[in-house]
Amino acid sequence: MHSAHSLILQIPVQTTTFASYTVPLSDIHSKHKNFNFAEGELLLINKPYHWTSFDIVGKVRNAFKPLKLKVGHAGTLDPLATGLLIVCTGKMTKQIDSFQAEEKEYTGTFTLGSTTPSYDMETEVDEKFDTTHLTEEMLRAACAQFTGEIQQYPPAHSAIKVNGERLYEKARRGEDVELKARTVTITQFELTRIELPEVDFKVVCSKGTYIRSLAYDYGKAVNSGAHLSKLRRTRSGNFKVEDAWEVMELVNVIRELKANNALQPQVDSAEEASI
Repeated sequence: MHSAHSLILQIPVQTTTFASYTVPLSDIHSKHKNFNFAEGELLLINKPYHWTSFDIVGKVRNAFKPLKLKVGHAGTLDPLATGLLIVCTGKMTKQIDSFQAEEKEYTGTFTLGSTTPSYDMETEVDEKFDTTHLTEEMLRAACAQFTGEIQQYPPAHSAIKVNGERLYEKARRGEDVELKARTVTITQFELTRIELPEVDFKVVCSKGTYIRSLAYDYGKAVNSGAHLSKLRRTRSGNFKVEDAWEVMELVNVIRELKANNALQPQVDSAEEASI
């Protein structure tokens, strides 16, 4: 843990560039005290299990009240996933699209022998499959067909909008959902543990890749079924979860700065300053 009075780490100075904005990595990775939230901060947060990405944004935004500051996240994590969530404040929110476009790294677990409608543990198992034929050689070999540029169908239980409505809203009402394949790139897919019915994995992929869909497709590829039972985002671009704040750690620092009158309101147009 890092108190508000000892937040400076000694880290070699590097930079990373997104669109026309250069971000010093030392400023992002060091949990420093001299924040300027209105001008813009990029905050790395370790999202807890069962929290939505919007829950995190709301928690940070509420910590600033009564000051009005823009707060947004750069890449949704499902409620059942944990790990790195990039949160931007103030003028840094203009760079969100650039951060979202970066390569992502995930670790987690597939459970073989069963599927669910949501492709993860949000919904109950709807079908079971045999796993007695599965061997380590078969399981590892199947990873190769999902490496490179592939066509992937998103889960019916996803936040993708069709005609202004999110797919999961239709799926939860039991309505048929028309899914369209999307091109994604998986640069690394490897198994790190095999203890059937579970296999652990590491995946490095492009924006828009659904690891839940990868679990479902992988199960079919080994003539069984599978669903995602654990997921953690470990990296986004150059940013790593090891450098992230715990939610309440950051919130408490913001509250202390606010109590010491060390926060400045965002000076921007009426439209940009609105929450």
